[in-house]
Amino acid sequence: MSAVNKSAEDDGSSSSKVIKIVFILLLLDLLGFTVILPLLPSILDHYAQTGDVVYESLQGVVDWFREAVGIPMEKKYNTVLFGGLIGSLFSLLQFLFSPITGALSDRYGRRPLLILTTLGLMSSYAIWAVSQSFKMFLLFRVIGGICKGNVSLCTAIVADLPCPKARNRGMAMIGIAFSVGFTVGPLMGAYFAISSKTTGGIFYQTPALLALAFSAADLLFIWLMLPETLTNKVKASSSGSGDSRDLLSPLSLFHFSAVTRTKDPPSKARMQKLQVLGLIYFCYLFLFSGLEFTLSFLTHQRFQFTSMQQGKMFFFIGVIMALIQGGYARRIKPGHHIKAVRMAIITLIPAFILIGLSWSMAMLYVGLALYSFAAAIVVPCLSTLVSDHGSASQKGTVMGILRSLGALARALGPVMSSSVYWIAGAQTCFLLTSASFIIPLLLLKTAGRLKEE
Repeated sequence: MSAVNKSAEDDGSSSSKVIKIVFILLLLDLLGFTVILPLLPSILDHYAQTGDVVYESLQGVVDWFREAVGIPMEKKYNTVLFGGLIGSLFSLLQFLFSPITGALSDRYGRRPLLILTTLGLMSSYAIWAVSQSFKMFLLFRVIGGICKGNVSLCTAIVADLPCPKARNRGMAMIGIAFSVGFTVGPLMGAYFAISSKTTGGIFYQTPALLALAFSAADLLFIWLMLPETLTNKVKASSSGSGDSRDLLSPLSLFHFSAVTRTKDPPSKARMQKLQVLGLIYFCYLFLFSGLEFTLSFLTHQRFQFTSMQQGKMFFFIGVIMALIQGGYARRIKPGHHIKAVRMAIITLIPAFILIGLSWSMAMLYVGLALYSFAAAIVVPCLSTLVSDHGSASQKGTVMGILRSLGALARALGPVMSSSVYWIAGAQTCFLLTSASFIIPLLLLKTAGRLKEE
């Protein structure tokens, strides 16, 4: 065997090991993060019944928005809106802190930052476990939003891998971790909440301790198993580069300015393509997250879905996404990602038309199956495309900015979609947004034409 072949084989083996480690640590992180999802309505009801002052003041904001867009005064809708308000707060914190976390990891390494953010998450879960007021619950969410850098750091670790094929496989595995985490985590949260009630404790305490245990296991796994993927030479080259304002200004984030103002800036052509890819990512998630949020309104209003039926629906979506990511997305060859994203977004158009017009369960679930197929492909493929940009000392910054743009889209999309939903109706909302997917499709065409120097 030649030295070149042996080196390539060693790199492949090392990359596979890193991908497996990233999958496990991200899965542990997501299991801890998602146990709260089915409990949120009950948690909000709990604080509403106790007459919590902070809860009631925030309820005033929800009531103002509900009256402004004409949402009926119904407990189910109030819960969805209040949950959306808390979700938007979390996303806005992610928007602010993801680029900073990514840039710091370029300077100090992925491993130290992962340890730091995981310690922060552990402290947030500990606060949730002992919280007795809504103010403490919000503090848990704020600390979690600030410290939830594990996703962007994991994508940066995958972006550090030298082989494009390995990076593609790694991004697909991150997608699988999301699908499994968001499928299994909520089920565990619901189960342990029931068991906590039967033992006479506060229903959310056992799930909070479970999240803390997952986070502690994650920290131990990072400490013992995760190698540092950033060399000392690369860390040194990133030291002192860039301007901190480029990580805080929304306009600078859309332009990826923090990447251009460095010692080793990409070519103008590569920067143009990176900016277009970031804009595609934002537009896609803005539209997608908005319809994802209003899906709960539609299924409750049109099909009278209970919380259990909603859970079964999202379980169906999660299983299909995991199968697509494990069977198809991770096998997409380098150079074929833009084509795959285009096909997925085109699939979303009939998916949301079917969901918006659905008057039978069969029609709804056909739309959901198409929706799941597309959702499984777009984000991993766009992440792979973006991970090819930036030097070795900029990968954390690049992936942190991408994560930040996604968080901003997830903060704004639900507000826009729910407003259109209640002002113009479900069908208009879904049909209008389906037509709006032409925007990321046109941007994809531009990205495909841009040649990198």
